[in-house]
Amino acid sequence: MASTLIGILLKNLLRLIYSWHPKPPFFYGWLVLGVAAVGAFVAASVSQTVLAGVQDLIAYDMEWDRKTIALAATFGTWTSGMTMPFIGRLVDRFGPRWMMLSAAILVGLGLIFLSESQTVWQFFFAYIIVRSIAGPNLQNLIPRTIAVNFFNKRRNLAMGITSLNRIVSESVNIQIITTLSTAFSWRVAYRTLGLAAIPLSLPIFLMVRHKPEDVGQLSDGTPAQRDEATSSNSSIEPSKERIWALREIVTLPSFWFILTAEFVAVSSTSMVVFQLVPFLVDGGMSQVTAAGALTLGNFLAGISVPLWGWLTDRFTTKKISVVIVLVSILPTILFTVVTPLGFGFLLVVVWTSITGAVNVLGSMMLGSVFNRSSFGTVTGISGPSRTAAMGLGPTAGALVVSWTNSYNPIFVTAILGYILVIVLYSSVRTESSQL
Repeated sequence: MASTLIGILLKNLLRLIYSWHPKPPFFYGWLVLGVAAVGAFVAASVSQTVLAGVQDLIAYDMEWDRKTIALAATFGTWTSGMTMPFIGRLVDRFGPRWMMLSAAILVGLGLIFLSESQTVWQFFFAYIIVRSIAGPNLQNLIPRTIAVNFFNKRRNLAMGITSLNRIVSESVNIQIITTLSTAFSWRVAYRTLGLAAIPLSLPIFLMVRHKPEDVGQLSDGTPAQRDEATSSNSSIEPSKERIWALREIVTLPSFWFILTAEFVAVSSTSMVVFQLVPFLVDGGMSQVTAAGALTLGNFLAGISVPLWGWLTDRFTTKKISVVIVLVSILPTILFTVVTPLGFGFLLVVVWTSITGAVNVLGSMMLGSVFNRSSFGTVTGISGPSRTAAMGLGPTAGALVVSWTNSYNPIFVTAILGYILVIVLYSSVRTESSQL
């Protein structure tokens, strides 16, 4: 009898914990975006940008060359992309809560295993698995789906904040890993971050929700309990939103314009960003100073991305996207004429702060075409292409620099890529009723 009573009490307690959520005096969507920053921090430890900043430290300790590190980044990113179609459908169906919780715990355990790697195969195995879990679940697909689910009028601003979370987390992780690696070793750095990731999964479980309806609200914070007259003027309820079939998505011309533009933009950007620290170091700059330039640029990019998102909400996503890519071309051109010890530090900061928004433009464009009931699925379908581009960039850049003994070819390639992206984004029709 006593054991039965204890079981009932325990069950009720667990149910209470599971259903509990804070009740902030502001829209719950802002809180979810804040909590998503915790997941972004956990995932950033294995992001391409962070690995690019500390690649020389790992390569020196393991007696590898840069192409080996770049290949790990490529395989990890590609594997991440292969999981996205499944994750996209799962998050639309079951929500992000358990998926983000599981991912945070697995990333923590994976980082600990990564820190014990003794061979290239152990390092590749650990990094690829952790990267494939961290990216879509904690950094891009699921956080962006949350932004689309909770926001309508401020959707691009919200997606910009998810990029802010990612970029700031990467900047902080670069400094943490660089500092700990310099003082101790890169193994201590990754082991420390792995141990920290496990308890950080708790706020994710307690506060993340799928949609605002789960906490009695509607998109952008409209209370769910309203009179009939107010309800008649509200935005479409989730149950009445159009759910795009796979066939409809893949036969839509604008989908392919966005997909192609995103592939070119992401591959061009990742190719350059992975070589920025080596570009400065080979030019005579210290590792710490070069990593500092990348960190500062990432931090400024994190601040600028929500601003770009806010502008797209006020104007149009297509126009602002074209402007961002157009502005990215000038500093890329300057890389071909400056010397690293001259204006290299400043140019890396400027270029990184501008191009930080490039990787999220595809998601913003998709969000302007497809509604929230299908956004996870659409992002999952486009995910392999995006991550294939992100994975291609580091290896392609490393090989080109190695073959030509020059960084200029990757800068020229990026310039041409950005021009093509402008043409493709200009061809997208974002008015859903006319697509």
